[in-house]
Amino acid sequence: MQTGCIHCGQQHLLNDESVAKHPKVSFRCTKCGLTTIVEVKRTVDQTVVISPMPSFARADASTQRLRLLAVDDGLRLPEHLDVILTVESGPQASKSFTLTKARTVIGRKGADIALEDPEISRHHCVVEVREGAVNLKDLDSTNGTFFEGERARAVLLKEGAMFRIGSSLIRVTLRPK
Repeated sequence: MQTGCIHCGQQHLLNDESVAKHPKVSFRCTKCGLTTIVEVKRTVDQTVVISPMPSFARADASTQRLRLLAVDDGLRLPEHLDVILTVESGPQASKSFTLTKARTVIGRKGADIALEDPEISRHHCVVEVREGAVNLKDLDSTNGTFFEGERARAVLLKEGAMFRIGSSLIRVTLRPK
């Protein structure tokens, strides 16, 4: 696992096996000599949340434009299910969106699903569907994407799962056609 010193930003590579065995790991920075504590939490669905956030998961000044990977041939909406995103709370509560594309960007103006929430980035996160699997990925948003109360970079969502972006809580529903 790659992480950075919280004091000076120096990057360090930690042994994944050691980090996985403990809920907290501390290391002494080789540059400034100060100690950083890395906290690793596992949620019920085995999603790993690392705090402080590793460098690869943080945005920098060069991430102003949306840069998605090329469309993966494996991305496809299921033929027998509708994937529906319903805003449970927030400025557009009760509004539902049935996905029409296997890769859907959620954000404000200019996104596939545009929400009127001032706390959401222009291109906040992306939902990708591979048959019945629904993946949620944060797009280096300013305020983050949250799953089960934790900031998340990427999450596999199941039927009924909820995630929060800005002040909007969104539920995923897989409904037979």
